[in-house]
Amino acid sequence: MGEEIEIEHSKLNMASYGFGKFLTEFMEMAFTVWLYSFYVRTIGVDSLIIGLAVVIYAIWNAVNDPIVGYLTNRPFKFTKKWGRRFPWIMFGGVAYLLSYILIFTPPDVDPQSGKWILFLWFIASTCIFDTFNSIFFVNFASLFPDKFRSVKERRKATGIQTPIGIIGVALGALLPPMIINRDKAVTFVFNAGVIIIIGFIALFLAIPGSREDQITIDRYLDKHDIRDRAPFFKTLKRSLKQNSFLIFIITYTLYRSLVISFQASIPFFVEFILEEEEGIQTLLSAAFLIGALISSPLWAFVAHKTNNNKKVMLINSFLLTIFTIPFIFLNTVPIAFVVLILWGFGLGGFWTMLAPTFGDVVNESVVKNQERQEGIFNGFLQFFGRFAILVQALSFASVHTITGFKEGKPLADQVSSAIWGVHIHFALIPALFMLLATLIFWKFYDLTPDKVKLNEDRIIELNF
Repeated sequence: MGEEIEIEHSKLNMASYGFGKFLTEFMEMAFTVWLYSFYVRTIGVDSLIIGLAVVIYAIWNAVNDPIVGYLTNRPFKFTKKWGRRFPWIMFGGVAYLLSYILIFTPPDVDPQSGKWILFLWFIASTCIFDTFNSIFFVNFASLFPDKFRSVKERRKATGIQTPIGIIGVALGALLPPMIINRDKAVTFVFNAGVIIIIGFIALFLAIPGSREDQITIDRYLDKHDIRDRAPFFKTLKRSLKQNSFLIFIITYTLYRSLVISFQASIPFFVEFILEEEEGIQTLLSAAFLIGALISSPLWAFVAHKTNNNKKVMLINSFLLTIFTIPFIFLNTVPIAFVVLILWGFGLGGFWTMLAPTFGDVVNESVVKNQERQEGIFNGFLQFFGRFAILVQALSFASVHTITGFKEGKPLADQVSSAIWGVHIHFALIPALFMLLATLIFWKFYDLTPDKVKLNEDRIIELNF
């Protein structure tokens, strides 16, 4: 049996890895919140047209993640020197950042007569952007369970990286409203330039933490040489037979449906329900970020003390459900601010527990299959999680159509049913998704602390 070393990396190295999380959260927040609003509210493209474009983008988004995970989860000529993940993280990160500007620089055509040109531009630019995002994120996320081996080190690393990631969300939420004018498309281009510059700074800071130790590289190459790689669909089938992985991806997909719908609804909530200017988004975004920043170290401490990832994740899943419900009815800034702090409290805990809990799932896979497949597992996880984008597109397009929302028009031109439609896709639908996620995770997720410890010990024995 090998000797367990619970903490192998310094806090500084963990913080550097956290800047990769910063980059992911920063870019996703800036992208998700403004994408739909830019094309529907600012440019004035029909909701159904953009809804269809988002569906196509979501399908590609889902498909390319497992493909990227499968193709990069093997050694290349550069693996011995540079590692299995680091080159892909750097290449994907640079291209991911540069392609962001394409989304907000569509052809200058009339949104009615040129709607299909804008439709094609939307699909092309978002799919290019997401392909590079997948190369970056699948490899970045796959590095976590391989780099941080013990449950203790994973919790410690998560406790450090989550606040850094939340700061990324903060900047992604707070900065754009200071730059963007919803009636001027050119402000979105300037905003994209600022986002890209900040993103490159974060990617540079993430370099030390994204490097793999030579012992990790050698261990991987040694184990890979003694086995043949299973075919793609055989690997997928085998993965879905693992109960903990299946339940985790269902929970994750429903959680992502909540977050993406919530984020994409914020500009509509501010303009059509609160009747405020873009700047109020900064205040409201600060509210849930305050809650998340306060709660993330607290939940990391609770997880360490209870030694029960499932319990802590379940508590925060319940909190997210409860504090989403009030947004079905509320329409004032002070109450929204308070409730968003509470909502952020649950979000911070859920964020904090995602990586350690998924690490438990990966460990069980290693024990069962005697093979490290973090990249493939992350690809499959993102494949199912990306369906949340499809959910958001379909819910927005259908709700806007049914309730009579008028694209490109201000509040004065909207009917009352359209305002209630914003409440529906902002809160009612996301709350139902999160409630379902909570019930499924509570009932069917079976990795208890005892099972987690047994799997960790077995991995040490197998020298994986």
